Amino acid sequence: MPDPPADLATAIEAVPGWSVGAVSAFSELTGGITNRNFKVEIGEEAFVVRLVDSDTALLGIDRAAEEEAGRAAAAAGVGPEVVAAAPGALVTRFVDGTPIPHEDLGREEILASVMRSVRLFHACPPIGSAFPVFRIVERYRDLATSRGVPIPTAYEDAHALADRIGAAFARAPMPLITCHNDFLNANFLREGDHTWIVDYEYAGMGDPFFDLGNLSINNGLGPDAQELLLRLYFGDVDDGHRARLGLMRIMSDFREAMWGVAQQALSTLEFDYVDYADRHFARLLETAQDDRFEGWLRLAGSPP
Repeated sequence: MPDPPADLATAIEAVPGWSVGAVSAFSELTGGITNRNFKVEIGEEAFVVRLVDSDTALLGIDRAAEEEAGRAAAAAGVGPEVVAAAPGALVTRFVDGTPIPHEDLGREEILASVMRSVRLFHACPPIGSAFPVFRIVERYRDLATSRGVPIPTAYEDAHALADRIGAAFARAPMPLITCHNDFLNANFLREGDHTWIVDYEYAGMGDPFFDLGNLSINNGLGPDAQELLLRLYFGDVDDGHRARLGLMRIMSDFREAMWGVAQQALSTLEFDYVDYADRHFARLLETAQDDRFEGWLRLAGSPP
């Protein structure tokens, strides 16, 4: 077996009871767009070691809150066990789930499994961080500006939309609950009829509709699947639910777009963050052209 990369070796040695000499195998897990992740085998057990950069704190990531949320999710049965938190690394138990293809999420039995896990995580006790999405996009703008990254011209139009959406939600705010806030497809792993949720680095107290909108838009759910998502989560669904989902699909894309802008100032990974930001700006502005948008704003301002 080749020697682990130096940063992985340092993280392994920092975990109580571990040593590089005890590692029987390791491999890098692909697909991450913020951190580097490795599968590490020690004896008969397998773990995931997430290597993190201190600059990611500038993205609003609170590593103590990530660990807290991960432990809460594990206790709820939807997240892998958190084994250790070492300087620059988080270690969780490896779970044998497989990614869920986007096209499968529209199937009721698959989406039902996902939503069971989402509901269980949303029912977790409060954690010590917040996710104010309407302010986060502004923080990303300020970070990028401070490091010389140009802000796309689409930002002003998107921010004007966000102001209107934020005002609508403020008229009838939802109670804040424990949210994941990063429901990319890669963060769902299916094992039998159970769905694991991974990657809690953006977890914080927030509006559940952001998670629902984030899940919906990131996974390409069409109108029928969006209706199914709401029914699986709420049971009885009304136009207020539909309005809030539609608006938070826009806010999810705004967050992703500005995350892509901020990452241009921070990340050393080989990933096209400019294209990532541009695609999300284009989609959110297109979504806001929906004939229902003004009605969504009115409905979102009423108690759900």
